[in-house]
Amino acid sequence: MIHGLLGGSHRRIVQFLLAGIGMAAIAAAPTPTGLSVAGQYAIATMFFAGFLWVTGTLPLAVTALTIPVLLTGTGIYTSMDAALAGFADHIVFLFLAGFMLANGIQKYDIDRRIALYTIAKMGSSPRRLVLAIMIVTAVLSMWVSNTATAAMMTPIAVGILTQVLDRDDLASSQESAADADVADADAVPDGGAVGSTADFTNIQISMLLGTAYAASVGGVGTIIGTPPNAILVGQLNAILDYEIGFAEWFLVGFPVVVVTLPLIWFLLTYVLYPPEIPQVDQARSIAREQLEAEGELDPRGKRVAMIFAATAGLWMLGGLGNLFEPFLSDTWMTTLFGGEEGMTVFGTEGHQGLLYYVMVGVAAVPALVLADTMEWDELVDIDWGTLLLFGGGISLANALADTGATEWIAETVFGGLVGAPIVLVIGAVVLLVIFLTEMTSNSATTSIIVPILISLGSVFSATLGLTDFSTALFLSVSGAIAASFAFALPVATPPNAIVFGSGYIKQRHMLRTGLILNAIMTVILTGLIWLLFTFVWPRLLW
Repeated sequence: MIHGLLGGSHRRIVQFLLAGIGMAAIAAAPTPTGLSVAGQYAIATMFFAGFLWVTGTLPLAVTALTIPVLLTGTGIYTSMDAALAGFADHIVFLFLAGFMLANGIQKYDIDRRIALYTIAKMGSSPRRLVLAIMIVTAVLSMWVSNTATAAMMTPIAVGILTQVLDRDDLASSQESAADADVADADAVPDGGAVGSTADFTNIQISMLLGTAYAASVGGVGTIIGTPPNAILVGQLNAILDYEIGFAEWFLVGFPVVVVTLPLIWFLLTYVLYPPEIPQVDQARSIAREQLEAEGELDPRGKRVAMIFAATAGLWMLGGLGNLFEPFLSDTWMTTLFGGEEGMTVFGTEGHQGLLYYVMVGVAAVPALVLADTMEWDELVDIDWGTLLLFGGGISLANALADTGATEWIAETVFGGLVGAPIVLVIGAVVLLVIFLTEMTSNSATTSIIVPILISLGSVFSATLGLTDFSTALFLSVSGAIAASFAFALPVATPPNAIVFGSGYIKQRHMLRTGLILNAIMTVILTGLIWLLFTFVWPRLLW
């Protein structure tokens, strides 16, 4: 969608040339004090990739592929092997496994069944119906990518609206309907166009915006929920050699979801767009009928559900090793939960652990095939572009860290906040990330800003009263969470783009609502992150 907004090939060429000229100017400028020549070239590469990401000149994944070429071509790395190392990072394979598991869930309509069940149980009033849509969207987004969840839930929301409203009262935007590749004709009775001349009712706006926002917020809950989380985990591993486990991240991200999702629902349905219809019984009845029509889950679908449940359970279990330490021998602790030293039951020394979350996720893929539930052609239909984006972002982060460029940027740009109150530091990070994310995708923003936030550890450690490592971890986690709270523009997050592209919402609705929510969420996130930082994160992250 970003590509479509930017125009034709001539504009693309001009933007590409501007990126190249800017990169060359940075590389040719006198090297600043405290920065190495290699670091200067790394910053030039970051400008080139960042410019292309922000402007959408090339698809995000294609821009990511230029990074190892530039890193090797400028001599930052002596070989392509080092420049390509980020593309083989473990987090890339975690997301690959997550995408393939999601394909299995979607093949057997498990996600749709969950959605219909929730709506049938909770949709007793207009506000509760919106809440039901948002809850199921958020929960699914934790385990299926928020992009796929938004793509699945948007036509369900439209279908519900056709039951709640008269057909002629469901409005569509002529401007964006032409670009809609998400809206499903089956979601509309008779497959016809829906009331393009009708006014946009409050329940339509709140339900569709709630779907987009719930997909973004819900993704914060797990590492695989949204790309910014995975980008952060990969870069922490690459730069700090630190691993955030699946269970650890869940305990960090899930409280954010629990606090912010009900608040967004309240603002949408009580303050900004109070529903004006008296009852929604028909939509609830339709959900029950459709759930009954789905019938019992067939044996293959049940096996997929079992594999997914086992995988999710083992992901969580792998981060709870401390609970089992009194009951297991050192050998079994090392074998199951990992350790750099210590013998395993296999007779080897040192082990990452059989319950390491990436290992568990990758093992689930052959399990799907062995269970006779998925064929390779079905598994391979995933978002390969996102995986390439991860790889490029991690490679760029490695280069910036290896050359000392991120430390130089952090001290130069954020040095003025040294000594400021901690709440002001958090607020500045949250506001900066949300603003940047509105201009480009949250994946691109995270790829650019997280390495800088990690390097702020040495700048703000005295201010926050922590070690350099703990400060880097705290600030980068805060930034990654904030990247999922940009609500004003379609380009900010894939769920925003999907809902806007459906044609059943106008950009002015998203802009007005998003600006209000951005301002409120900046304050809420600042306070919430401060509370988590003070009372929760020190027990979990450092």
